[in-house]
Amino acid sequence: MSATPSTILVVEDDDIVRMLIVDVLEELEFNVLEAEGSERALELLEDKSQRIDLLMTDVGLPDIDGKELAKKARELHQHLPILFASGYADTMVIPDGMAVIGKPFSIDQLREKVNSMLDPAPSTVAVN
Repeated sequence: MSATPSTILVVEDDDIVRMLIVDVLEELEFNVLEAEGSERALELLEDKSQRIDLLMTDVGLPDIDGKELAKKARELHQHLPILFASGYADTMVIPDGMAVIGKPFSIDQLREKVNSMLDPAPSTVAVN
């Protein structure tokens, strides 16, 4: 019995960076939607037939930045986990239910961060 893979919406205006993130997430067996900017991301978030389990967004987007996008996403989906990707992760202040991953990040860092956000229940067994 296998669970339905989680769907992650990736919002990144840099085509190459977006492609790399999408490739990594697909290799980790997530369903991935991609948007080059906030307008397309909002269209996907407003689509009631589309399930989105996590929003991963660049902070520095043209037009509507990642923080404003997150605010609008939370108006549409109150408990949606949001992961910001930023080159300035150390200086970001983020609300509850949101996290930040510093650019550049490794595949392992991305996997750990996404998994921790999609399964927030603390593990009772530590596996090394």
